[in-house]
Amino acid sequence: MRARRREPLVEHRLELDGFATRALELEGDGPPLLLLHGYADSADTWRRLLDRLGARGRRALAVDLPGFGAADPLRPGEPVLEQLDRFAAAALRLLIEESGGEPAIVAGNSLGGCLALRAAQQAGDELRAIAPIAPAGLDMPSWFGVIERDPVLRWLLASPVPLPGAVVRAVVGEVYRQLAFARPREAAREVVEAFTAHHADPRTVARILDTGRRLLPELADPFRLEEISVPVLLIWGDRDRMVPHRGARRVLDAQPDTEVVLLEGVGHCPQVEAAERVDALLQGLCARSGDT
Repeated sequence: MRARRREPLVEHRLELDGFATRALELEGDGPPLLLLHGYADSADTWRRLLDRLGARGRRALAVDLPGFGAADPLRPGEPVLEQLDRFAAAALRLLIEESGGEPAIVAGNSLGGCLALRAAQQAGDELRAIAPIAPAGLDMPSWFGVIERDPVLRWLLASPVPLPGAVVRAVVGEVYRQLAFARPREAAREVVEAFTAHHADPRTVARILDTGRRLLPELADPFRLEEISVPVLLIWGDRDRMVPHRGARRVLDAQPDTEVVLLEGVGHCPQVEAAERVDALLQGLCARSGDT
């Protein structure tokens, strides 16, 4: 059998639902994968997974969500989740159109996992399955309090003098290490640098925190899980400090056929800490949902 050609990862700009954004895209075979990142993160969180997908010639698209990464800001005065829903729907339509109409799988981490579940509530033939990874919105949204109470971050925002970008990135990087990873000191330097590249000044950090405050009431009850009609693969790290994995019970109560995988020794971002395991799980989901 002929080996698949490794697909190069292409970084480019595009517009979705009126928002200019940045995309990381792989050409290749289906089913196509749409990858949605979490709060305060960016499409860069998927680079390790994309590297594996590219090696197998898989079609995939990761985008910066509005308000994060290199995307346009969110629109003031409009609910955050509704804006992100429309943006994700536009990304899904584009991916399917460019894949010859083949139904897609949506995978999302944290806030992106919330969007994947919400997309599945109104899914038609365009969705093959979803893979929420530590999704927000299933349990009390305590994750934001963990971020906002961090003493180092509070010091950064309260500084009476402008701080150099390197100092801001170092502070944000340390908070990211402590909250996102099961083993903070083992977080790869390039992963931390990719995250902090989008948090270069206190104004950006303050804007992202303000977005979190806007999101909190919307995440209190964001789902109609009984309306989901596609296969669900729920992935969680057993050492997640941000979103407790007990939230999986709500999905199981509404969708008993949901597959739940708890990854041992993994924190809030399994796509970074355990990319090879997430890749294997997505391969299995593709196979079970009709990939040929």
